[in-house]
Amino acid sequence: MDIPYTVQPRPDTGLYNAKVGIWLFLASEVMLFGALFSTYILLRVGAIDWPEGVDVLNVPLGTLNTLVLITSSITMVMAWAGCVMKDFKRFRFFMGLTILLACVFLVVKSFEYGSKFSHHIYPKEGAFYAIYFTMTGLHAFHVICGIVVNAYLWGPGAKLWKKNPAQFTNRVEVAGLFWHFVDLVWIFLFPVLYLL
Repeated sequence: MDIPYTVQPRPDTGLYNAKVGIWLFLASEVMLFGALFSTYILLRVGAIDWPEGVDVLNVPLGTLNTLVLITSSITMVMAWAGCVMKDFKRFRFFMGLTILLACVFLVVKSFEYGSKFSHHIYPKEGAFYAIYFTMTGLHAFHVICGIVVNAYLWGPGAKLWKKNPAQFTNRVEVAGLFWHFVDLVWIFLFPVLYLL
């Protein structure tokens, strides 16, 4: 049985099913992170004493992670472009790079967390650290989810390429939309937490 609109766009939305689904999912993610950013703003505005991120966080590591994620967005687009150009080797190469860069991000973040923990700095130390660990931890969880999805597409999920390359390309595009969202969240997190 063929599921309709897995490749062709729906006439009512102009999008195929998975793309409609990912946009709805990302809308809920925007609400989640929007609530966290709003909480941060309210806590910071209402606080008498608030630490400056530049003074208490590792800005060079945060900058490195920003560059890593921006690069991973580029490699994700290149992986999708490989599918569109019907060049499966190109897809595999760039998707592999995307997964590798995501892992680099997590390693760098683990060094940041390790440094804080070695100095006995935990979320309970105050509102700033509670927000920092919550927002960056939730973001790291999303990075891990992106790695799992992308690794599936790179590995066992790639079998669909032989059966239905158009549907596989759509799956890569949907995974790419999620990945760009994860990168975009970090582009907001980095200046808000590290630089302000």
